[in-house]
Amino acid sequence: MRILIAAAGSRGDVAPYTGLGAALRRAGHEVTLAAPDGFAALVKEAGLEFHGLPGARGGERQLLRAAAEYVTELGRAFVDLPASSADLLLLSTTTAPLGRHLAEATGTPTMGAYVVPAAPTGDFPPVITGARSLGRLGNRTAGRFALRMADRLYAGAVADLRRGLDLSPLTPHATRRRQEREGWPVLHGFSTVLLPRPADWRPGLDVVGTWWPYVDEARRLPAALEDFLAAGPRPVFIGFGSMAAGQGERLGELAVRALRHAGLRGVLQTGAAGLAADGDDVLTVGDVPHELLFPRVAAVVHHAGAGTSAAALRAGVPAVPVPVTADQPFWAGRLAALGAAPGPIPFRSLTAETLAEALGRVVRRQTYSRAAASAARLMAAEDGAGTAVKAVERLAG
Repeated sequence: MRILIAAAGSRGDVAPYTGLGAALRRAGHEVTLAAPDGFAALVKEAGLEFHGLPGARGGERQLLRAAAEYVTELGRAFVDLPASSADLLLLSTTTAPLGRHLAEATGTPTMGAYVVPAAPTGDFPPVITGARSLGRLGNRTAGRFALRMADRLYAGAVADLRRGLDLSPLTPHATRRRQEREGWPVLHGFSTVLLPRPADWRPGLDVVGTWWPYVDEARRLPAALEDFLAAGPRPVFIGFGSMAAGQGERLGELAVRALRHAGLRGVLQTGAAGLAADGDDVLTVGDVPHELLFPRVAAVVHHAGAGTSAAALRAGVPAVPVPVTADQPFWAGRLAALGAAPGPIPFRSLTAETLAEALGRVVRRQTYSRAAASAARLMAAEDGAGTAVKAVERLAG
């Protein structure tokens, strides 16, 4: 079967699909992953075919304006997406509002492949709004409102795309009504340990387990990192992924002060922030697979993206979540609810003192480590990519 996966956004929005795609390839399918051009190497390393999409650009512009401009650019690129040659189109949360129209034009079967929950539920509020519950009725109402806002964001791009595909006009609301009426299937690639499947979701919305980013079996940690790990007690990992661009100097100094105040060693990951620091008790690294490093650290300080939150849990390591934006406060709240992390430190409130205090707690109080280890044992029983492969093959008949 020829499968086209379309994913857009930051690294955390794309990397899980390299693991899912690799599992589909091992099962005998031909897989192409359409993603922003900057992730070409990541996709090809997993043995997948690559199709380029525009990359998101933030800069100094307002977030909503930047998102709207990106969606418009993405919509133009979807006209040329090779869906007509595919037997199945798998769509992420960021590409589904466009991909469903492409599927209509080409007659290609399609399925959602989400790494965050999007359907309204009484169990929790929309992940984009943070972690505070509004009660069951309030959560569902907020969930429906969030979908309407997403429809509004994509409306112009959808209208342009349908014209480009010679389809008759269709409002986003009508598109979503049709999707729900048809019971459009969506696989969710996150762990039920981190977030159980809501009981009030309709059939066809399934949670299958995390899709871990592809890591080559021959991949090893850099020698300098191995030497640092062997030279003393387990260090703390500190990284902010795709967040905090340009704040590396400030964050590096803050991190070192916090580590030394808490009496801990540290591994700082450069990331988009450009984090860096020097010293016998701290090492700066670039791109390192979480799968290889996290089991060997004492704690993980991170921005609470969905993938990094899951990776820390999988390693059985406590976390100090420092959410920046979007769904990150939600996942930070989930880690705290499991007992694997203290209450999150909002990025804007982060200081060397607050970080040192949180690190002292998670490293020295065993309750956090025990909760993380318990979650890791449960997650080890999940096979998110394997379960997704079976679901895809069932759909294809």
